[in-house]
Amino acid sequence: MIRTLKERILSGGQPIAFDEALQLSATDRREELYAAADQIRKHFCRTEFDTCSIVNARSGRCSEDCKWCAQSAFHRTGIETYSMKAADEIVAMARTNADKGVRRFCMVTSGRRVDRAQMEEFCKAYRQVREQTGLKLCASMGLVGREEMQMLKDAGVTRYECNLETAPSFFSSLCSTHTVEEKKRTLTMAKEMGMELCSGGIIGMGEGMEHRIELAMELRALGVKSTPINVLNPVKGTPLQDVPPLSDEEILTTIAVFRFILPDSFLRFAGGRVNMSLELQRRALGAGLNASIVGGLLTTAGTDIDRDYSLFRSAGYSLADEAF
Repeated sequence: MIRTLKERILSGGQPIAFDEALQLSATDRREELYAAADQIRKHFCRTEFDTCSIVNARSGRCSEDCKWCAQSAFHRTGIETYSMKAADEIVAMARTNADKGVRRFCMVTSGRRVDRAQMEEFCKAYRQVREQTGLKLCASMGLVGREEMQMLKDAGVTRYECNLETAPSFFSSLCSTHTVEEKKRTLTMAKEMGMELCSGGIIGMGEGMEHRIELAMELRALGVKSTPINVLNPVKGTPLQDVPPLSDEEILTTIAVFRFILPDSFLRFAGGRVNMSLELQRRALGAGLNASIVGGLLTTAGTDIDRDYSLFRSAGYSLADEAF
């Protein structure tokens, strides 16, 4: 079955169906599955590796009750809180990442959305980043309205990020203050306005493989081309602080099945990688992953960019301008 589905995808045939993906995930021929996913990645994405960096531009005091999130006002996690990081700090971080050869830079804000007044300040910072670096600009600012989305686009933002986080059928068990449908409407609006879409989720929150596949199918329907795959890093003070970790094989199988469903997407290392062994990271790079957040994260530790580059190159990927 693995070979048949792989060949169908490589030839541009019918996209993989839910039941087929579920059967793939249950295979005991795991190494064959990972190798097939890597072949699909090579066919559609070549050796290009997409790197991005993020900055926590507004931290904490979030009105949403997402059970996984350290920034929710419903949880006591002891994180630093602020309404906006200083523009000069944002620009300095962007310049440092640009000097390292990172391709993209994304401001991420806590809270349901950013209003017009604060969006003007964020857009000023984006313009400074655009003027002083060659970075491509992304934004992750919640359920923004059309006017605010247009402001971001006018400031040079070309990709909007809004993670669906998990399957619609599972989401309500983790968050009650907004819905997946609201997230999808935001992404659809960004796409209609000419932006690329970045959206993924978190695995290891108690969901099953069928929920992960449902999530991947939703992302495919939206036309998402960048897919962060976070592995839950349980934060003390959140309701998910005691959730047991996923096995290495479950993480790798999820990545490989996502590649079958999203053959031409940048599947991106995101949160939780700091807890992975180097060996697991190498295996993931051979099971369908071809992108990563590098450097610092939001409220948890990030990774060393130079060490990351060495890892990515050792897996056969080209970075920065090397792919062009």
